[in-house]
Amino acid sequence: MNDLAPALAVLSEADQTAIVQLADELRDAWGKRQVFRTDTEMRVSVLNDGAFPTPASKYWQCVREQTVMLDNLVSVSFEMRRNAILRQRLQARIDAATDPLDNAEAQVDMDEAMWSQATMEQQARDRVREIQHWSAIKAELNDGSFDVANVNAHQVEAIRLQL
Repeated sequence: MNDLAPALAVLSEADQTAIVQLADELRDAWGKRQVFRTDTEMRVSVLNDGAFPTPASKYWQCVREQTVMLDNLVSVSFEMRRNAILRQRLQARIDAATDPLDNAEAQVDMDEAMWSQATMEQQARDRVREIQHWSAIKAELNDGSFDVANVNAHQVEAIRLQL
């Protein structure tokens, strides 16, 4: 979690004091907050028996969920690279600013970019965690009793059971 000083600057003294007193707790909460789904949510909410009544249907949903997380991980990597370039440009702007207001505005933009970077890094780590969980669940489900190469092979049975 980035330095909270820029955010605190806009608060009343009483509110600043309250946040400072909770700083360790807030850092801990930010660091351990749930970003994406827990293992329980994956197994119970996503892979529920009503929607995915067979091991094969659950397996193929894991494939979908895992690849969505991968797609989003790649997308956030582009955002992180753009953010790194933005921060370099902002630092150059800060270094070159002769007008105090231009400098202050660039610093606000830099603070925002730094917060955005920390958030994207947290999201990327949690996407990797979820990708790993989907992998583990797929391995548990893959008992050799269904086709893991052809998504269509299980659908007649799974859809009949869903209905």
